[in-house]
Amino acid sequence: MKYINLFEKQNVSKLCYGTLSLSFLQNFDTTEHKIELLNYAYEKGINFFDTAELYDNYNILKEFIKDKDRDKLTLATKSYAYDKKTAEYSVNKALKELNTDYLDVFMLHEQENGNNFLGHYEAVERFMKYKEHGVIRHFGISTHKVAAVRDSVKFKEIEFVFPLFNMKGVGIQDGTIDDMLNAVKKAKEDNKFIMAMKIYGGGHLITKAKEAFDFVNNISYVDSMAVGMSTVEEIDANICYLENNELNLNIKNKIRNQKRTLVVEEWCVGCGKCAEKCKQKALRIVDGKCVVDMDKCVLCSYCAGECTDFNIKIV
Repeated sequence: MKYINLFEKQNVSKLCYGTLSLSFLQNFDTTEHKIELLNYAYEKGINFFDTAELYDNYNILKEFIKDKDRDKLTLATKSYAYDKKTAEYSVNKALKELNTDYLDVFMLHEQENGNNFLGHYEAVERFMKYKEHGVIRHFGISTHKVAAVRDSVKFKEIEFVFPLFNMKGVGIQDGTIDDMLNAVKKAKEDNKFIMAMKIYGGGHLITKAKEAFDFVNNISYVDSMAVGMSTVEEIDANICYLENNELNLNIKNKIRNQKRTLVVEEWCVGCGKCAEKCKQKALRIVDGKCVVDMDKCVLCSYCAGECTDFNIKIV
């Protein structure tokens, strides 16, 4: 495992376990098996874990961390808090449901730009009070937009930037991967910590997994990568990629044979762009939501490029 410094905290794994893949939004496996996966990852050297209020999986992480040395774990979470009351609710919920005294990183979820951040500034001020008392160690934003990364340099409160970042720019809502590269580089020059998300484009780049991983891993101004993993083989594969080791045949075969499906998130607004793009006629809009016919879907992922809200994923 390769380790980095998260500001003053040392020996934080460069590979962060993105636990959206262990939430009921994407994964209907048992709680026990999800905890087993977290423990397996921990035994392999992963000690950095990302979650969110939206994922509704604090209970899983609570069970996972209960017998661990908390100071050797790094936990990041996020919420859509917009004022003092919602900020307090989000922080207290995370502390209670994770059974921890502090949060290593707390972020505003899915920020769009500087104006959007200012619209949440009452919450930001409350987060800063928590930071003064050590309840939050570092504060930041997550985003799918170039503008939010670019505008992050305007705010001293933002230390941690968690942008959507992959070699094809899949899911970036307001630009290209080159635009994101430039914005991330400037944020890093402003001493922000950069953690990349969706390095496999929500599953759409999985057939070029090693290439996609290396693209992000080899960028010097990206500090870490959060990857969603739902099997032991995926954990092993990502660690192999990180350590530049060859995957053994058993892992290759299991990943290759893993059944995948197209998932449309429940907050789809039914704009219809994806259905228009699909040449297989596998998508249609029913009651204001996109519905997938998996008998017709070929998992080409072309529809994902049409979804400006990144609501379509291969899992």
